[in-house]
Amino acid sequence: MVPSPLSVIYLSPGAGGMYCGSCLSDNMLVRALRRQGADVTLVPLYTPLLTEEPDQSIPQVFFGGLSVYLRQVVPLADRLPQFLSRWLDRPALLRMLSRTAIRTDARRLGALTLSMVRGEHGRQRADVARLVEWLAKQPRPAVINFSNLLIAGCLPTVKRELGVPIVVTLQGDDLFLDALTPAYHDAVQAELRRIVRDVDGFIVHSQYYAAEMSQRFEIPPERIHVVPLGISLSAVALATGVEGEGQTGPAASAVPLTKTTSTPTVGFLARICPAKGLHVLVEAFIRLRTMPGMSAARLRVAGWLGPDDEDYFRRQQQRLAEAGYADALDVNRTPDLAAKLQFLREIDLLSVPTVYREPKGRYVLEALAAGVPVVQPRHGAFPELLASTGGGELFEPGDVVGLATALFEILSDSGRRQALSRQGQAGVGALHTDEHSAQATLAVYRRIVSQ
Repeated sequence: MVPSPLSVIYLSPGAGGMYCGSCLSDNMLVRALRRQGADVTLVPLYTPLLTEEPDQSIPQVFFGGLSVYLRQVVPLADRLPQFLSRWLDRPALLRMLSRTAIRTDARRLGALTLSMVRGEHGRQRADVARLVEWLAKQPRPAVINFSNLLIAGCLPTVKRELGVPIVVTLQGDDLFLDALTPAYHDAVQAELRRIVRDVDGFIVHSQYYAAEMSQRFEIPPERIHVVPLGISLSAVALATGVEGEGQTGPAASAVPLTKTTSTPTVGFLARICPAKGLHVLVEAFIRLRTMPGMSAARLRVAGWLGPDDEDYFRRQQQRLAEAGYADALDVNRTPDLAAKLQFLREIDLLSVPTVYREPKGRYVLEALAAGVPVVQPRHGAFPELLASTGGGELFEPGDVVGLATALFEILSDSGRRQALSRQGQAGVGALHTDEHSAQATLAVYRRIVSQ
């Protein structure tokens, strides 16, 4: 007898009009899990998901950003009739508003975050009830997976009402938490530690983050499972001439992207904000331009630039202008998949010198899969990613001179750069595809279900 497919409900928060690494990974994972035979329903929260590949989510949003906000700031808004709440949560309306009105900056969302993590005891209790009612009407899943802990305020209620094993993927929860103002940080963290007690298992993407989250949220280490981060190679395969869905590795037949110019070019592919360290790269680039053979080097920046970080980005532009290199900067603020692939064709190296300890590093894998070496700080998940893939160098966090030196050494040595390109691309194909992630995730689900 053929066993029935594992049934999973996967809850993932949209990030407004921003391409969010977690959203992209969640959508990718669900698609790969389905190819592995799992029956997965992807449920968006807050806003519809903005994805590069075909959207795998249902056409319905829970905890819609507009209704959640109204319940927070308007007295008695928690008594809105259900039909009006459903109208406010329409994907088309949320998609339109997210282009300008919905923000995800933790500095502005302390009170709302605290209310949300309180679940049925917060101001969004009606949204909790609506989600639980919908879940109860679905075929009973084997597992429910929350995409992060901050969206799991309703988790204790879901666990009590459905009695289903629950998994939480931890992928940047501490970064948002630490950005909250002091008035809310400790209260939110206390609520999250309370929620942890109802979780059957956690998924993280690095050993570093497993240790960090175990300490931060008082999670027993045996309840945390490390699933290596993966990416879909189908898009890169199109650019490199390798056909097929769910490639198990570009090492077999892919070749690096052909660079479109001969000018030494450094790339930055991430959200444009202080945490991602663009200012560190700008200072290193200024030093790079003074090194032999680098007087024409260029800096290409691609990534979401939100309204709260406009002043920060202008300061980076001004810094380059003061150094006499304003013309060396090229920027794409909202790169879609086609623009990202074009970006990867136009750079020799990628560096995203984060000032925080990155728990994932999706952009590193994307660059390596396209044959672009990376130079990253020696903290967070980066040492593990480069140990498993090759394809790059590490420098000490915050060391601008060390970063500039590493960029120069790789840019000025084409043989070394090509060797790193081949090694990194092979490493991604061997260990970090969406298929690898799906297989490891299914193993975690089955282990938890069988307990």
